[in-house]
Amino acid sequence: MEDNTRWSLRDMFPTDEDWNREMEAAVETAKKLAERKGNLAVDAAALKETARLYLDVEEKMYRLMVFSNSNFDQDMADPAAKKLYETAQNQFTAIGEMLSFMAPELMQYSMEDFNRYCEQEPELKLFAHYAEDFFARKEHILSDEIETLLVRMNDMGESFEKVFSDLVVNDLEFPMIQTLEGEEIRANEANYAMALENPDPTFRRDYYKGLLGTYKKYINTLTSTYYGSVKNDCFTAKSRRYTSARAAALFANHIPETVYDNLLQTVRENTEALHEYVSFRKKLLGLDTLYFSDLFVPLVKDNAKKYTYEQAQQMVLEATAVLGEDYTRLIQKAFDERWIDVYPREAKRTGAYSTGAYRTKPYILLNFTGTLDDVFTLAHELGHSMHTWFSGENQPMIYAGYSIFCAEVASTLNEQLLSQWLFEHSTSDEEKALLLCKRLDDIRSTFYRQTMFADFEYQTHKLVESGEPLVPETLCGIHRKLNEEYYGPDMTVDDYLSCEWARIPHFYTAFYVYQYATGIAASTAIAHRIFTEGAPAVADYRKFLTTGGSDHPIELLRIAGVDMASPKPVLDTIETFRSTLAQLKALLHE
Repeated sequence: MEDNTRWSLRDMFPTDEDWNREMEAAVETAKKLAERKGNLAVDAAALKETARLYLDVEEKMYRLMVFSNSNFDQDMADPAAKKLYETAQNQFTAIGEMLSFMAPELMQYSMEDFNRYCEQEPELKLFAHYAEDFFARKEHILSDEIETLLVRMNDMGESFEKVFSDLVVNDLEFPMIQTLEGEEIRANEANYAMALENPDPTFRRDYYKGLLGTYKKYINTLTSTYYGSVKNDCFTAKSRRYTSARAAALFANHIPETVYDNLLQTVRENTEALHEYVSFRKKLLGLDTLYFSDLFVPLVKDNAKKYTYEQAQQMVLEATAVLGEDYTRLIQKAFDERWIDVYPREAKRTGAYSTGAYRTKPYILLNFTGTLDDVFTLAHELGHSMHTWFSGENQPMIYAGYSIFCAEVASTLNEQLLSQWLFEHSTSDEEKALLLCKRLDDIRSTFYRQTMFADFEYQTHKLVESGEPLVPETLCGIHRKLNEEYYGPDMTVDDYLSCEWARIPHFYTAFYVYQYATGIAASTAIAHRIFTEGAPAVADYRKFLTTGGSDHPIELLRIAGVDMASPKPVLDTIETFRSTLAQLKALLHE
C-alpha cells in the first residue's frame, strides 16, 4: 500500500550510479560545447551541431536537477540525497559558467544570418521563434568576461534568499502561545494556517503578535537582507542595460510592463468589493475590531469532513470530466503509474508541487491529510502536471517548457472546476456556503493579496533605483499604507502587520508574485467560458495546454480566449468576487 502512494522517482535513475553517469555525460557534452568557442556558428552546419549539443546538455541537466531536487525533498535527512542535491547545484552553476561565452559569441550574428543558415540547413527552422527572442535580447547581452562575472554574481545574489531562509528556519525563536483549552502552540510559520483558523479571536491575535513580533524583533537584519536582494536585482538589470529591475524580470517572459501596470491600477481602482468583504466578515464574526489575523477563521462552520485519498481521486476525475475523456484518462494514469508522493512523512518536505523534465513523468509531491483543502491541492498540482504532459507530448524539447506567467492557469482552472462540481453536488446550504467562502478566500489571497505584494515590490525597487535607501521605517510604512488601501477602514492595521513584508520569501524572487494574480484572473476567464460556452471553450483551452513555450505568454493565452493585455480579465475576477459575496450573503440571509 505504501508503494502505491509513493512516487516512482527511481524510474528516472534506478541508482545513484546511474545518476552520476548521466551527470558525467552532461559535463562531457558541456565541455564539447565549450571547445567550440569561436566556432559556434561559423556556418550552418556548425550552428546545427551547436544546437544539438546545447539541447543535449539542457535535457540531461533538467532531468538530473528534477531527480536530485525531488529525491532530496522526499527525505531531507538522507545524507546521500543531500550530497546528490548539492552536487547538482554545483554542477549546474559550473556548467552555466563554462558556457557563459555562448550568448556573447552568438550575438555577433543576426536574424538575417540565421535565416540564411536555415536555407542551407532546413532543420534549423525549428529554432526560428527561439532565434527571434534571442536576438531581441541583443542589447542586453554583454561581453564574454562580463557574462562570466554575472553568472558568478548571480550565484552570490541568491545568497540573500539563503540568509533569509537560514534566519527564519534555523535561527529565529518563536514564542509559545496558549490556547483557550490550555494547550501551547509555537507561533511559527508551520502552525500558521491552523492557528489563524482557531475560533478564539484572542488566541489568533496573540499568535499573530507572537509570529510577527519575532520578525519585528529582527527587522533591522531582515531589512538589510531584503535591501541587499533589491540592490542585486537593480545592479543586474542596470548591468544588462534594462531600464529597471521590473523591466528585466518581465522581459524574460516577453510580458509588456503595461500588463503589470494594468493589474495594479485596475485592482487599486476596484478595492470596494474587498472592503465590503472585510466589513461583512467583521459583522458576521461579531468583532468590534478586526485584525488581519481574523481573515482566515471560517465564516461558516466546517463540518471537518475528512476524505480518503481514493475519494479525492474520484472527486477530481469527475470534476475535470468536462475537459474530455483523454484528460481524465491521463489523470488516472498519474494515479496508476505513481506520479504522486501522497502522504506526509518524517523529514519529507512540507507543502506541495508538480515538477518534471522533458518526456519524463511530471511528478507531484503532496502532504495529503484528508482535508478539503488537500483535495483542492491534488486538483491544483494535477493541473500543472497535465499542462506539462500535453506540452511535452506536442512540442519539441526547446518549446516544451511554459513560462511562469502561464503556469498558474492550468492549476487554478482545475480548482475552479472542482469548486463548481462540488457546489452543484452539495446537499445543503451549509456545504454551499462553505464552498462560496473558500472561493472568496482563494480570490482574496491569490488575487488581491498577491497584487498588493506586487505593488510593494514595485515601490521598493523604484526607491532603490532612484537612489533612496531601504530602512525599516520606509518598508513598514509602505506595507502599512498598502494594507490600509487594499483592505479598507474596517480592518485595523497595526505595527505588527506593518512588519509582515519581512516574512514573505517570494520577495527574494523579484516580480514573481504578480503572476499568481494574473494566473487566477486568466483561469477565471477561461472557466467562465467553459461554463457558459461549453465545447468550443474546452477546445480552445485544450489547445492552449499543448503550446508550451512556442509563443509569448500573452499570445498563447489568447488561444484560450483570454487577453491579458486588457483590463477585462482583471475586472471579471473582481466581478466574480463581488457576485460570490452576494451569493453568500443571500444564502446566509445577511
